[in-house]
Amino acid sequence: MLTITHTHEAGTMIDGTSRGDGTAEVLKSTGWRWGRSISAWFVPQSRDRLPKLHTITRTKSALEAAGFEVTTEIDNGHRTTADVEAGKIERQADRVDALAAKAARKTSAEDAAYDKARAALDRLPEGGEPIKVGHHSEGRHRNAIAKADTAMRKSVEASAEATVAQARADAATHTTDARYNPVTVANRIETLGAELRKLERRITAQCYDDTRGYIDATAEQIQARTARLAPHLDEKRDQIAYWEAVRAAQVESGKATGYDRATVKKGDRVKIRGQWREVVRANLKTVSVTTGYTWTDTAPYAEIQQLVRPE
Repeated sequence: MLTITHTHEAGTMIDGTSRGDGTAEVLKSTGWRWGRSISAWFVPQSRDRLPKLHTITRTKSALEAAGFEVTTEIDNGHRTTADVEAGKIERQADRVDALAAKAARKTSAEDAAYDKARAALDRLPEGGEPIKVGHHSEGRHRNAIAKADTAMRKSVEASAEATVAQARADAATHTTDARYNPVTVANRIETLGAELRKLERRITAQCYDDTRGYIDATAEQIQARTARLAPHLDEKRDQIAYWEAVRAAQVESGKATGYDRATVKKGDRVKIRGQWREVVRANLKTVSVTTGYTWTDTAPYAEIQQLVRPE
């Protein structure tokens, strides 16, 4: 008996599999991955999201076709975006600590490997004395050179591993800050808004009929779509509300500028990505600026760092 489960916090997972039972091939073919840290199969990018019913249905059918008995336990609820973000920040902090500890271990291994290589080199005859072929010291000399070469190679490899581990640890410390970068937050709000409008259009979208072509959806179809998409709509609106609150707090604190069409006028000079440009046109969501050539560039209002009115 296999059980496919989904919760918003844990994502989509499967219980009841065992090594060599034949489930691995089926799960791989339907997009699942094996998680070594959790010792379980899971659907990638399913955590903190509503269930991917098409993936679950396809997996269930494939497993049943292979002779397995499968049940499902699907929770269609979702946590608030605030809870989701708090969980991500906590997991990222744990990841930073783990990578920092790994970098420290790799650095210690690098130091130990270097000391071992240095000791092996010190055991060689001084001044690079050549091997005395036929002498009783030939074998010992060749072995010393081989050991020194192996030790030095391991030292170089340990140094490379330590460098990579430290780079990953350094990059991880900036992940949360990058996620909450003011421009990134503003762009995320725009993206979420577009996704919400797309979901809303799906409720009243026309249907295609083989004889009549595209026709308006019936009241029953609209009602069914509304019920089916309600969890997705609620989740998307909650995400937008959360990030809009983050954006408002950033503007209030001065971390974000908060310019828009009402505050930017033609002829203003704006600083975008470190360069000053003159405003040619204030659009609904972007500002058009001069480039010094015959064409103009556009940039989102969130990218404006400073604004200066003309004399």
